[in-house]
Amino acid sequence: MTDETPGAPAPYAPAAAGAVAVYRGATLFDGTGAPARGSTSIVVDGPVIRAVGDDAEIAADLPADAQVFDLEGRFVVPGLIDSHQHIATPPDRPAAEAVLRRLVHSGVTAIRDMADDLRQVGDLARATLVGEIPGPDIRYAALMAGPGFFDDPRTHQVSQGETPGAVPWMQAVTKDTDLRIAVALARGTHACAIKVYADLDHGTVAAITEEAHRQGVPVWAHATVFPASPGQVVAAGADSVSHVTLLAFEGADEPLTSYKTKPKVDHERFAAGDDPRIEELFALMRQRGTVLDATAGMWASEALAGEGPEDAARAAANTGLAAVLTAQAHRAGVEIATGTDYETDAGDPFPALYDELAFLVERCGMSPAQALRSATLIGARSAGAEDVMGSVEAGKLANFVVLEDDPLRDIANLRSVTLTVKRGRRFERRDFERTASGAVGPEDVQDPGAEVPAPARPVVETGPAEETGPAEEARPAEETR
Repeated sequence: MTDETPGAPAPYAPAAAGAVAVYRGATLFDGTGAPARGSTSIVVDGPVIRAVGDDAEIAADLPADAQVFDLEGRFVVPGLIDSHQHIATPPDRPAAEAVLRRLVHSGVTAIRDMADDLRQVGDLARATLVGEIPGPDIRYAALMAGPGFFDDPRTHQVSQGETPGAVPWMQAVTKDTDLRIAVALARGTHACAIKVYADLDHGTVAAITEEAHRQGVPVWAHATVFPASPGQVVAAGADSVSHVTLLAFEGADEPLTSYKTKPKVDHERFAAGDDPRIEELFALMRQRGTVLDATAGMWASEALAGEGPEDAARAAANTGLAAVLTAQAHRAGVEIATGTDYETDAGDPFPALYDELAFLVERCGMSPAQALRSATLIGARSAGAEDVMGSVEAGKLANFVVLEDDPLRDIANLRSVTLTVKRGRRFERRDFERTASGAVGPEDVQDPGAEVPAPARPVVETGPAEETGPAEEARPAEETR
């Protein structure tokens, strides 16, 4: 195939190198830890940020053909990152595309997909990267677990036509597994990481992690792998651990045997937020730089509320546990990423990530600035992509969000989003609102040189709810994906 061979249409492709755009006059929270600063310009060259600086200084050194966008009175933050998504369990291409479209029009420029049917996820990742469909960048994991896990119905959903546990994206690991080959097979799916899930002991988790790191692959693990405890998972070298409620199994009074036979959690033990065994675990995580993908607000969502009083009581108990442990992790200096592990209803104009950020602020003691750092720089770190995303800096991808209202004053002001810039490509929020009941067509994509509309509060006209496939069934306490 030659370069001249036409491919699929790419109406959402990254901006072309050499096309210079300047976004001036904004108040910028750049995600580096520096305070927000006003009268700031961002110079974008194609998909990359060329410079960030004072309006006057930038204006004095611009090419004559640069497109200038006036953001006076608005606020800019780095592109948001959802560190825990599942977009193909089971595979449903139209539903996944609808989720991805809403995410990017809500300021989400990257996600971590935490093990799905990678036959579909790989193509979705390619399609959002080259711009065939609108959506964030997708960094995804291949899964490894003990053989006992693979009668879980979700493993059959993501291995249709094949044998769960015997495919490169979802492998059963035993003492006889050649881990060099297993990791190489996972890499062959173009996965960015290995997800270590369940039914593996400490030695096996350590061996998987060592081999993955030897081959240059990060490890994203469940916080408890059963029988491997949280402390053992962290000591084994996992780069990130998921689900803060699973940390409650650290120092459990009963032995940890398997994913299916979890001991009951004594919620009262953690109520004061000062459990010493958890404090030791957090000290180890801080020392090793282990990122906590907390999914803290998940249990407060309608997705896990269930239908009866027992379901409601379980969700309430786990919501409280998640809030207490996440707050303790934050006080201990653990880096926290903002994963969701669910999505809001298809008719909701905004994604679950907004609720996760609100939960971190309202229930876990974070300031809006700290929560935004979790959703940007720490999210990029959890995805192994801190070198190219997570902050608004020269040399990084042109991924940022334009807001009418100040999110540092109120995290709910994320809902005032008017524009997402992803790899230099503009995604106007008004286009999503206008076409909420159907796919956005190429004619709706903003040209990089188009004028920025005057500030206006978005008016959501959702129309009929989009289909997103069946909601995940309510899961037993502490059972997470």
